[in-house]
Amino acid sequence: MKREEKAQRIQVILDDLFPQAPIPLDHEDAYTLLVAVLLSAQCTDVRVNQVTPRLFAMARTPGAMAKIDRERIADVIRPCGLSPAKSRAIRELSEILVRQHDGEVPASFEELEALPGVGHKTASVVMAQAFGHPAFPVDTHIHRLAARWGLSVGASVERTERDLKKVFPRDRWNKLHLQIIYFGRRYCPARGHDLSACPICSWAASKKRIAQEAKPATKRGSPRVRRSAAKK
Repeated sequence: MKREEKAQRIQVILDDLFPQAPIPLDHEDAYTLLVAVLLSAQCTDVRVNQVTPRLFAMARTPGAMAKIDRERIADVIRPCGLSPAKSRAIRELSEILVRQHDGEVPASFEELEALPGVGHKTASVVMAQAFGHPAFPVDTHIHRLAARWGLSVGASVERTERDLKKVFPRDRWNKLHLQIIYFGRRYCPARGHDLSACPICSWAASKKRIAQEAKPATKRGSPRVRRSAAKK
């Protein structure tokens, strides 16, 4: 089956399973979304949603956040992990928004990615969900499923993004990236997943991949595990 045909069939399934795909991060505007996405790096959306009410009660605009000591920001966001780097980025990007953008989040990839702590994926989420610009943010779920489904070789998130944009309609990118995330969380986990029983993997994944992922994980204490542990 060609990639385009797979993509069409996948889109039908995702529309049936997730006709509504709300943004999983609680926010009120482009700025609070930007901060929430930044906090979500190596952290669950659930944890971010538990932390942001306290953070935004303290400051919910760039102008207000720029006046808060970085240590106070770090103390509030500590449950999200990486608090020193994230608090620095939040404080600095807030100052830049006030100084260079009149306190508004810019609606361009170039200007967003120039902000501290904001990479292409974060900028893509903001562009798609705050400004409605067609984008296909690729997180770990999407990167993994695109490879499982044979829609991308999975060499890099950049390659995955390019491949997905080729097979899915541009006007569906913003919704599809959320639908794939929800599907990955509910039906297609990274580990212990039976591809042969999955609503999509069962027909989209190759027989070779299904067989590979059906193999039992390497036992703890084996040479492979010991070598991997030594590298950490």
